[in-house]
Amino acid sequence: MSKHARLTKLSFAALALAMTAAAGSAVAAQATATSTSTVVTPISITAPVNLSFGSFAAGATGGTVTLTPGGARTAGGGVTLAGGTAGAARFDVSGSASLTYSIVFSGAATLSDGSNTMAFTRISDTSASAITSGDVATGTLSSGGAQSIFVGGVLTVSANQPAGTYAGSVTATVEYN
Repeated sequence: MSKHARLTKLSFAALALAMTAAAGSAVAAQATATSTSTVVTPISITAPVNLSFGSFAAGATGGTVTLTPGGARTAGGGVTLAGGTAGAARFDVSGSASLTYSIVFSGAATLSDGSNTMAFTRISDTSASAITSGDVATGTLSSGGAQSIFVGGVLTVSANQPAGTYAGSVTATVEYN
């Protein structure tokens, strides 16, 4: 084989290899995406203020004691308010700024002195409002990552409800949405 033929064969081989490499890069492309994540502050809740309906007297007819989330107390029917310190419960929620969360309440629907009961209907809000019915189901943490939930309620007092100290509980559970 002549020197020229060998050079031509070598040139064709190099050209074929170059075309193969060029053809492969023309139909393939590559990109890289970065992956990030953010771990948020765990949500937490405390109950620094308990719910108290104060003192009242039951009459010959039944009635109610209503305590708003803002702490305003009123009596209806045969009930007479008789002093004592009344105030709504306050739950303080904290977590990551501006995130929303769900609120689920549980606890007894009655207050009891061990022998006698009074029906309890919860009233809640994320502000110390004057509402007299309803429950809040969601909240949004502030830019500082905090919010309070206020809980009042309505006690249904029977006619001649026996005197005593009645107790129950309200539990609030929060979870990020």
